[in-house]
Amino acid sequence: MLRAMRVSDVDQVLEIESAAFASPWKSEHFLHELQENRWAVNLVAERHGLVVGYACLWCIHDELKINNIAVLDDRRRRGVGRWLLLSLLGDAIARGCSSATLEVRPSNTAAVALYRSHGFVEIGRRKGYYAAEGEDAIVMHLELDRRTWKTIASAGGAGV
Repeated sequence: MLRAMRVSDVDQVLEIESAAFASPWKSEHFLHELQENRWAVNLVAERHGLVVGYACLWCIHDELKINNIAVLDDRRRRGVGRWLLLSLLGDAIARGCSSATLEVRPSNTAAVALYRSHGFVEIGRRKGYYAAEGEDAIVMHLELDRRTWKTIASAGGAGV
């Protein structure tokens, strides 16, 4: 099940975040997104009461900015990340977003492949963006339109 993230989910989200990223967000970052950022949309993928993945994004006017997508270690490579991505893109189109952007580490080959497989293209690099990892960021972009929606709808999703 995909649903809005709640404050009560933050501890489970932090566990996933810490395992997924060298410079993980802290509790206060998630609380800010949940309680204070009017542009934020925060989602969790839940199975039997367990948060197995999450996505944090911003919908600012007609632009979608994907900040984080992460999946519980033992649920990776089972379609949860793909399902989250497809769900949030569908939601963004329904909200009127016409484009999506994100940053990803070049060494995160699984994420880069996932985004490319769904139409994202590299539009630039941010030098030193991931300071803890000593990596640049690949900036990726996707135009969101009815054709994108048809592609997303036909791709379905594995669910959780």
